Amino acid sequence: MMLLVTLALAAAEPAARIERCGYRTVQSYPHDATSFTQGLFWHDGHLYEATGQYGRSRVARLDLATGKALAQTKLPADQFGEGITRWGSQIIGVTWRSGVGHRWSAKDLKPIGTFRYDGEGWGVTMVAGSLVLSDGTPTLRFFDPATMKEQKRVRVRFADRPIAMLNELETIEGQIWANVWMTDFIVRIDPATGNVVSLIDLTGLKADAGAGGSDSVLNGIAWDARGKRLFVTGKYWPKLYEIALADCG
Repeated sequence: MMLLVTLALAAAEPAARIERCGYRTVQSYPHDATSFTQGLFWHDGHLYEATGQYGRSRVARLDLATGKALAQTKLPADQFGEGITRWGSQIIGVTWRSGVGHRWSAKDLKPIGTFRYDGEGWGVTMVAGSLVLSDGTPTLRFFDPATMKEQKRVRVRFADRPIAMLNELETIEGQIWANVWMTDFIVRIDPATGNVVSLIDLTGLKADAGAGGSDSVLNGIAWDARGKRLFVTGKYWPKLYEIALADCG
């Protein structure tokens, strides 16, 4: 399945007119190599990260310069943490197969509530007041973040082909950016139509980070809207990168 996804992304029909971009590294920072990164976002001068694995899942506020956790809250040992996003004064996070979501205070990361949802949880982001959830399928589900009532579904397509394995999500200037699990690609998605409008190839970044092992895949996108800075990392990577897009066409 992973090979098929990679080949589909690499060989899109030219008629689809999907922009392709490479990257350049602006700066690298330390990252905790024990972190199985599942969610990442930037807020008020800090990175916030969610990690997975049973018994080791957490949500944490990180110092960019050192990669150290300034504050953290662990998830129950029987839950596998996945994506997180900020909604007002809350951080909302999901879990893989538990069907349990969490709410934490963005101020101090203290738990303030839980909720239930159907299916798996992979990545989450906020788009125009809706919480958007990926679940391993080509479908993105939109929810009211206050009630978690489902609002609509959008099927993601790349050159007219459904694309699954959408993992960590980030909203940047109205578009949804998604890591494609087990690949070096990020796709930029029009949230209204589900069409992929751009493909970003980060081949080589994992090797530069010195990350080994099949689980050490690219995963984690954060956007500093004020500073216009784009950060990426991966599972068990010892580095986090600020990058800029390059050679788009």
